[in-house]
Amino acid sequence: MYLFQRTVASPVTCTGVGVHSGKPVTLVVKPAPPNHGIKFVRTDLRDAPRIPALFRMVTDTSLATVLGSNGAIVSTVEHLMACFSGMAVDNALVEVDAYELPIMDGSAFPFADAVSRVGCVEQEARRCFFIIKKPLEIEEDDRSVSIYPASGYTISATIEYDHPLIGTQSRTVEVNTETFMNDISKARTFGFYHEYEYLKQHGLARGGSLDNTVVLDGSSILNEGGLRFDDEFVRHKILDCIGDFSLLGMPLLGRIVACKSGHLFNHRLLEALFANKECWETGFPELPQPAAKALAF
Repeated sequence: MYLFQRTVASPVTCTGVGVHSGKPVTLVVKPAPPNHGIKFVRTDLRDAPRIPALFRMVTDTSLATVLGSNGAIVSTVEHLMACFSGMAVDNALVEVDAYELPIMDGSAFPFADAVSRVGCVEQEARRCFFIIKKPLEIEEDDRSVSIYPASGYTISATIEYDHPLIGTQSRTVEVNTETFMNDISKARTFGFYHEYEYLKQHGLARGGSLDNTVVLDGSSILNEGGLRFDDEFVRHKILDCIGDFSLLGMPLLGRIVACKSGHLFNHRLLEALFANKECWETGFPELPQPAAKALAF
């Protein structure tokens, strides 16, 4: 667990297309000073408006997480935000020249790999943590998402789909830079062929393809090479969860348990947290004390 804030050591550039818009987009992640947080800049708009990556800026969660401020939006931010949280990047300025971030290969790995290549630098300011003090749960029908006190950051997720290649999958991950890079970042977004066709017919998923989405049809996977993990589906749900909860604006100390949750339900738990302030506090974990030197006689 990093106790001091971090930023990228040098700029990182990624190019691709928006999965829904189909429009080409370039993003540049730049170093930022302590206590800056994550902010997006729309370089294609007049006056280059800035949008903080914070819970209160969420304007839509129907197909992706969308942030907005003063009429400007950035869409599909969850994979990049998961990268920042998973790689412990506290401060960054993200310049984008379109409203939707590039989908890349449908996972967070291209972002995480680019960040790992340039590296991160530790800054002088301490990291302030969002610390869960009391459990909080929300549920609706057979869906639920809960959060509990914990000394670290853990996510347990369960999904259930009526498809022979998915069925019921569960996984628990202690979120840190190693587990994120190795176990979560490569898990891709997924969907069903009939849904893909429906979205295409309604002017959505214009940038969607087998290069950036795991597509299932009947009892098969249409992607050449198949899955990256046997349980890639639930791993991607954990990736999305990391991205959604990164919008707290500070690292989390707590245990999340999500059952059939998604962007909307995760956002509802964030709303519930801020409406129940007795469930959390912010603070600084204690720094490790230097070992006492043995006295010589």
